[in-house]
Amino acid sequence: MNKVDPKHRYTIDAVRDFDDGGASRETAALGDTARTIASQYRRDTMSPVMVMGILRLVEFAIFALSGALMYAYYVGFQTHLYWEYPAVIVGGSLCAVVLLEFAHAYQIAALRSPLRYAGRIVLFWSGTFALMALAGFFMKNSSEFSRFWFAGWFVCGLACVLALRFVMSRLIRRWARNGVMERRAVIVGGGTAAEHLIRSLERQPFNDIRICGIFDDRDDRRSPPIVAGYPKLGTIAELLEFARIARIDMLIVSLPITAEQRVLSMLKRLWVLPVDIRLSAHSSALRFRPRAYSFIGSVPLLDIFDKPINDWDSVAKRAFDIVFSLFGIVLFAPVMIATALAIKLDSKGPVLFRQKRHGFNNEEIEVLKFRSMYTEQCDPTARQAVTKNDPRVTRVGRIIRKTSIDELPQFFNSLVGSLSLVGPRPHAVAAQSHNLLYNEVVDGYFARHRVKPGVTGWAQINGWRGEVDTDEKIKMRTEYDLYYIENWSLWFDLKILLLTPIRLLKTEAAY
Repeated sequence: MNKVDPKHRYTIDAVRDFDDGGASRETAALGDTARTIASQYRRDTMSPVMVMGILRLVEFAIFALSGALMYAYYVGFQTHLYWEYPAVIVGGSLCAVVLLEFAHAYQIAALRSPLRYAGRIVLFWSGTFALMALAGFFMKNSSEFSRFWFAGWFVCGLACVLALRFVMSRLIRRWARNGVMERRAVIVGGGTAAEHLIRSLERQPFNDIRICGIFDDRDDRRSPPIVAGYPKLGTIAELLEFARIARIDMLIVSLPITAEQRVLSMLKRLWVLPVDIRLSAHSSALRFRPRAYSFIGSVPLLDIFDKPINDWDSVAKRAFDIVFSLFGIVLFAPVMIATALAIKLDSKGPVLFRQKRHGFNNEEIEVLKFRSMYTEQCDPTARQAVTKNDPRVTRVGRIIRKTSIDELPQFFNSLVGSLSLVGPRPHAVAAQSHNLLYNEVVDGYFARHRVKPGVTGWAQINGWRGEVDTDEKIKMRTEYDLYYIENWSLWFDLKILLLTPIRLLKTEAAY
C-alpha cells in the first residue's frame, strides 16, 4: 500500500477525531448577497502552476524548433552528422529550460516583468551555449559543427523567447484583471486578525490572490460585518454551501494558533471541501521550520490541507481516464451490445437508466447504467436499496447486477468527464441507511467528494460493494475512499483498475 506522510496523517487524524458536537454535519442556506457573490465565481480559473508548466513546454519547443529550422536552412539533411545535430538541439533546449528554472525565470513575478528578467534569460541562454561548446571541446568534435548554425540558433532562439515573454506579460496582466488567472481565497474568522492579514496580503507585489469574502460564526458585535472593505458573507456552515457554488482555491483561517480548540473545530467542518486550507501565521510569535510554511509574497501561512489531485496531477489523471475509457469501450463493446439486446427482449422500457448521484464537490451528476429493474418500479432516488431476491429486478437485471455489467455504460461518463475511471463510487443523492442519509451516518462523509467519483474504487476491490444494509458498511466504504484520496497516484489507479475484474468475481454482496 502507499504510505501517508506522517505529519499529514497526524493532521488528518487530529481533525477527524476531534469532537465538535456534530457541528461538522451542519449545512445552512446562503443569504442573497453571498449567493450573488458566489455565482460570480462559478467559472474555473487558470492555475498559475499550469501556466508556468505550459510555458516551460512551449519554450522548450521554441528553442528546439529554432535550432531545427536553422539546421534545415543552412546545414541541410545531407550532413554526415545526421543524429548529432538533432541530439545537440534537443539536449541544448532541455538544458536551457532547466537553467532558466534554476534562475526562477518561470515564476509569475518574472513573467509579469520581462524587462527585469531579460538579463537572466540572455545570461542563461548564453550559458547553455557555453556548456555545449565546452562539451564539443572535450569530445573533440566541435570543429565538425557549423559556426553559422551555432550563432544563428543562439540569435533566433533568444529573439523568439524574449518576444514570447513580452506577449506573456501582457496576457498575464490581462488574465489577472479579468479574473481568468487568479487564486480565489476566503478568509475564515473576522475581526482585527483578519484585517491585519488582508492588509498584509494587499501589500504584496504581484499578488494573485483574490479575496472573495469573510465567514465567521461570531455575531456583528464581536466580528464586524465589513473587514478591510470585504463583507462578512455568513457563518462557517454557510461557507460549505458557498464553496460548492464558487470555484474557491484556498481557505485561510485567520485565528491564532494558540486557539487550538477553535481552530480544530473549524477544520473539522472545512476539511471536506476540495480546497487548500491554510492557517494564517503572519501575526504569530511561534516560528516553525521554513518547510512548514507556504508564502504569499512574504506572508507566511501554515499548510493544513492541500487540495487533492491538483494541477498537473489532474491533467495526468484526465489523460489516464480518456485513454483507458476508450480502451474499455472498444473492449466491452460486444458485451454492451449483447446486454442492450437482452434488456430489450426481457422487459419493456429504455435500455439505459439515468440516476442523479453526488459528484465532485458534492455537485449532482447524471450517471448511466444498464436498466436492471422493471421500468415502472425503477427508483431514481435510491431511497429503497436493492436487496437479495428483490422483486423489482428483472431476470436479466439479476445477472448484470451480480456481474457489474450494468456499470459498463459509465465508461462513457468517464470519457466525457463527469466520472473518473477510479475514485470513490458515487452514491445516489437520497441514498439512506436505516432512514438516515449517508452523511448523517458518517461524520466527514462529504470528504469523499473532494475528488471526482469513479467507476471503480479502492473500497469496491476490497469487498465493500453491493447492498448497504448496515451503518458499518457505509462507514468502511468511506474509510477506504478517504485512504484512496490521501494516497492517490497514477500507479495506485492502475493497480485498482487491474484488480477490479479479479475482485468482481466475488459476488456475494451484489444483488
